[in-house]
Amino acid sequence: MSATDGMNYAPKGKPAPACDEGELVFAAVGLDHGHINGMCNGLAEAGAQLKWVYDGDAGKAAALAKEFPGAQVAATEAHVLGDPEVQLVAGACVPADRAALGVRVMRHGKDYFTDKPPLTTLEQLDEARKVVAETGKKYAVYYSERLHVESAVFAGQLVQEGAIGRVLQVIGMGPHRASLGSRPPWFFERDRYGGILCDIGSHQVEQFLYFTANRDARVVTSRVANYAHRDHPGLEDFGDCTLTGDNGATGYFRVDWFTPDGLSTWGGGRTFLLGTDGYVELRKYVDVATGAGGDQVYLVDDNGEHHFDVKGKVGYPFFGELVRDCLDRTERAMTQEHAFKAAELCVIAEQQAQRLG
Repeated sequence: MSATDGMNYAPKGKPAPACDEGELVFAAVGLDHGHINGMCNGLAEAGAQLKWVYDGDAGKAAALAKEFPGAQVAATEAHVLGDPEVQLVAGACVPADRAALGVRVMRHGKDYFTDKPPLTTLEQLDEARKVVAETGKKYAVYYSERLHVESAVFAGQLVQEGAIGRVLQVIGMGPHRASLGSRPPWFFERDRYGGILCDIGSHQVEQFLYFTANRDARVVTSRVANYAHRDHPGLEDFGDCTLTGDNGATGYFRVDWFTPDGLSTWGGGRTFLLGTDGYVELRKYVDVATGAGGDQVYLVDDNGEHHFDVKGKVGYPFFGELVRDCLDRTERAMTQEHAFKAAELCVIAEQQAQRLG
């Protein structure tokens, strides 16, 4: 896992099988974003078996297959989709192409697990919802900044236990290092990556809905800019957004591509949860200048100040829950409507955003 480039963020946890060997077979199709590595790691640790890997770049496919015993490189996407043993397809193709891949996967009778953002337009969302209803298949989404971060998992447990009462506000900061020299051409094409609020902002919208227990929300304000990359006019390097949930909770987040080279990791992601009975702060990937590393959680309540270092202690339960959901046709990991609502709101935020100069 790269510590300097968020595009290759691929945590590895402890194996925690949720099924018998060979009970859930999956494939990886579309390897444009490095998140596919984390997606496959999580599924494999939960007991799923990777059988096929396909990408138009055979070298990428071979490199991923090499990491998973028994995985094979497929000659075509059709070969993967036509294999009756494959129950789930994981994909991280270019964001603008993810919905179309999902439609093909579901219409071949398989569940779909896509990197975020799961789509880039409201038209794609309408089509995805339609095909989910038609096929009964899943369109699961890898919102990794909550699902694959132990401090965020732990914070969710604190909230569910009532540690800070009712959550009134979520503030999220999602800085990323640009690493422009290693980025593919689509990274600079707004229509292809969906815009900054649709892309990395999708993490923040999903977390707001989750931590505040909102099924819906509205975008109050949103802004985007290209402040420092005028040689790449399609790149948005800054965005922020304010949300109000149906239950009255509020949210604000900022995302950007301005992580300085001196930071030891690709982004100092932080989340603040304000509750009626206390507050929580997450320092997800680094606790700046302390040497403590990431996954640091701070809780303040009526009993005092509390610090939890949860690195390697919590795990990533989403993947086992997703495996069981695919086998049992349940919604333990994440409801379909929650996954789609987060996608909808980040697209709306991007579409409505004020363009700053």
